[in-house]
Amino acid sequence: MDTIQNISNFSTSEKTYVTIGTFDGVHFGHQKIIDKLVLEAKKANKKSVLLTFFPHPRMVLQKDNSLELINTIEERAELLKKTGLDYLIIHPFSREFSRMTALEFVRDVLVNKLNISKLIIGYDHHFGKNREGNIVQLTEYSHLYDFIVEEIPAQDIDDVSVSSTKIRQALAEGSLKTANNYLGYNFMLSGTVVNGKHLGGTIGFPTANIDVKENYKLIPKTGVYVVKSTLDNKTVFGMMNIGSRPTVDGSYQTIEVHFFDFNQDLYNQYLTIELLYFLRDEEKFSSIDALIVQLKKDEQTARDYIKENL
Repeated sequence: MDTIQNISNFSTSEKTYVTIGTFDGVHFGHQKIIDKLVLEAKKANKKSVLLTFFPHPRMVLQKDNSLELINTIEERAELLKKTGLDYLIIHPFSREFSRMTALEFVRDVLVNKLNISKLIIGYDHHFGKNREGNIVQLTEYSHLYDFIVEEIPAQDIDDVSVSSTKIRQALAEGSLKTANNYLGYNFMLSGTVVNGKHLGGTIGFPTANIDVKENYKLIPKTGVYVVKSTLDNKTVFGMMNIGSRPTVDGSYQTIEVHFFDFNQDLYNQYLTIELLYFLRDEEKFSSIDALIVQLKKDEQTARDYIKENL
């Protein structure tokens, strides 16, 4: 899969099959749509293209700072690499772009830039300035510019939207198994390892402090999780705490990972942490000693879970 930043950087003489959307989560509902696109494009000997936008339109048009996305744009791109798509185009969404009329979008983007042969689009999809474009106009323009439009049935789109909502709710509630089942893969957090207060090392549980720089990234419920990551091309398991460290100082939220059987400097490395299992809620203990006792129990429970399930 080739990833293209900005539609203006894309050019092809080959005809394409295209779908358009945010695809946050790239969950099983999205995968169903993308699989259909890829399969039909291959059968027709055409190239498959997924056009997405970033920032999310709500961030730009509604200044919605409360919006939480399941994936960062980098995570989304990595997930889409596994789908068999030929091209992923990430176009910067701006107010200027939002003012493009439906006709201009079809003519200038779909036809002139993407060289479209077929558009697979969601039920009740709207596009263009003031969301003026719809399936009726798309069908009219498809006859004018000689491409096919296939609208995905309402039931399939309902499945997609409900899945996204359920995933966010499940993560907020700590229902990780439900979220991962809907996603079809393990929910992940990605960030750079930064300096912490080094308390973990003094009590026998050194941690990597993960800084997730994207403020729009959904952070799941506070608590302790069983996790895994890839370090030096090896799978390493561990346990992660999301919370404010109430036993220590009750400071701002931190994401701290203790890797099992691993003792290397990870500072400044960029890691992706997969969340496998929710162990327990965050607690405030009466003393550091009580915290250490619980951490040892957590480690044993985590190791048992890994041994029995992975």
